[in-house]
Amino acid sequence: MNETDVVIIGAGHNGLTCAAYLAMAGLRVKVVERRKVVGGAAVTEEFCPGFRNSVAAYTVSLLNPQIMSDLKLADHGLRIVERRAQNFLPSPDGSYLLTGEGRTRESVEKLSRQDAAAIDAFSGELEAIADVLRQLVLRAPPNLVEGFGIGAISEAFNALGTANILRRLSLEQQRNLLDLFTRSAGEMLDERFENDLVKALFGFDAIVGNYASPYAAGSAYVMLHHAFGEVNGKKGVWGHAIGGMGAITQAMARAACSHGVEIETDAAVREVIVEKERAVGVTLDNGKTVRAKYVVSNVNPKLLYTRLVPEGALAPEFRARISRWQNGSGTFRMNVALSVLPSFSALPGPGDHLTAGIIIAPSLGYMDRAWHDAREFGWSRAPVVEVLIPSTLDDSLSPPGQHVASLFCQHVAPQLPDGRSWDDHREEVADLMIATVDHYAPGFAGSVIGRQVLSPLDLEREFGLLGGDIFHGALTLNQLFSARPMLGHADYRGPLKGLYHCGSGAHPGGGVTGAPGHNAARAILADHRALFS
Repeated sequence: MNETDVVIIGAGHNGLTCAAYLAMAGLRVKVVERRKVVGGAAVTEEFCPGFRNSVAAYTVSLLNPQIMSDLKLADHGLRIVERRAQNFLPSPDGSYLLTGEGRTRESVEKLSRQDAAAIDAFSGELEAIADVLRQLVLRAPPNLVEGFGIGAISEAFNALGTANILRRLSLEQQRNLLDLFTRSAGEMLDERFENDLVKALFGFDAIVGNYASPYAAGSAYVMLHHAFGEVNGKKGVWGHAIGGMGAITQAMARAACSHGVEIETDAAVREVIVEKERAVGVTLDNGKTVRAKYVVSNVNPKLLYTRLVPEGALAPEFRARISRWQNGSGTFRMNVALSVLPSFSALPGPGDHLTAGIIIAPSLGYMDRAWHDAREFGWSRAPVVEVLIPSTLDDSLSPPGQHVASLFCQHVAPQLPDGRSWDDHREEVADLMIATVDHYAPGFAGSVIGRQVLSPLDLEREFGLLGGDIFHGALTLNQLFSARPMLGHADYRGPLKGLYHCGSGAHPGGGVTGAPGHNAARAILADHRALFS
């Protein structure tokens, strides 16, 4: 039996962030990880001899700059470079859109003068709202509490602070924010733009990791969520971590260990130990027990409460509600080893566009049909694919003259209809994804010399992403802000004393941000000070 102050379930980026902050404050921290490596879904692995790539999470933007500074991740080896172009959207008719600093307006102008005049205003609208909402990322949302007491008073002040932040938005911006939380991205984009590729540029962000049509109510918020990012101080920019996404979590692990955190891999949790309505530790699959004052979960809330916490320890209504926690990203993830760089019909040959996020989804209608297909057949017959070729920015990932590409593919059903298994259809759908890219870049299929394929079922098995959900729960209005993961538990505290949430199932949600880990650490330290002061 081990004893410590804090035991954290899961060594993903949020668990490592939480561990580092707690250890920096002087607590003894132990992290237990089911896999043989740290990093959760943000890991880099060799998937073909000589070829390495980010396995699941695949690009950088949402990682919070304050967390990077506090943990001194650069000192621990993290280096992030910007894409030389941001996004490249080819169309079957030979036209294309290429975005990035000094590129966007000119590229849009070739497609639509009207949209060129409108895009700066719309981008500015999103950025202004995102700039204010960024201030809510590293603080707990107002939490609903029953009765009247110290907790209720504290939350009233929290709500007032939140309101003061939102008051910085003009009345028109507040109206736009309401639209972004409740309306579909498709409707908003159809009102503002006429060209399909321009609409698709923003519409793609509305369905990334979101198993929904861009015309689904609430999809506009997912579009806004992806506008929160920045790289090297530049807002709205996407980048690449040299060495892949695993470089982020390796730096986090080094930061945590430098403050005394103990990390144990190949240590799956069988059960959270509950005594007298308090979480007091965990039992591992190997029979070992780790007892602690505080138990912190970096796993999906539904997984935590339906598989790891004893059923009898939870109120029936809580367990019933968390069992309905919505998961499913519609994500099919691939990594491929390439003998040569692809050449796209719309923009042949090499160039900065190959460092961009290459989005194969030329219209909102295309994305809508992809979702409907997946709902009916199990996967899109014409899928949405984002291609990244990180070896154009990082030559450590592949042999000289060869390359690796990430394929983030949508839409596929988290569970196939008619009881079919993803194990029986994984390779068939992988072939379809490669053929889809080949349609836009002839010869791509022939250049693939190795591949790694992860269906939603594989993502669940490997990383605990239920239904393949990269966000640990859908970013829908009933699962956001004060309702994440549930009204009454938005303050990172679970329904049992001593139990906390630090993963993406807590505010502010998914993406490689570190924010839930940071915020959970603050809640734990506040409770620790109150208990031992």
